[in-house]
Amino acid sequence: MDHRCNLGEHRSDEIVVDLPGRARAVLVRVRTAAGREHAEVRVRVALAPSELAARRQLVGLLGDLRQAVTRAAIAGRPRLRRPA
Repeated sequence: MDHRCNLGEHRSDEIVVDLPGRARAVLVRVRTAAGREHAEVRVRVALAPSELAARRQLVGLLGDLRQAVTRAAIAGRPRLRRPA
């Protein structure tokens, strides 16, 4: 990770996924002064011009983000060892 110092934390270079005119996502890996690591994600999505369609997009986006965050949190949990 290529760290850059910033107010007691280290930040990696940005990883960008860009779909010009449609969407952009930026991910940065952050390590706090205490050594804890986090992913910081920003997402920008072009919304439909009609209010109803834009609301549908937002509902879908929030559902997908919830799944992604939940999946990442579960994957990061320490596994319990089962007795042999």
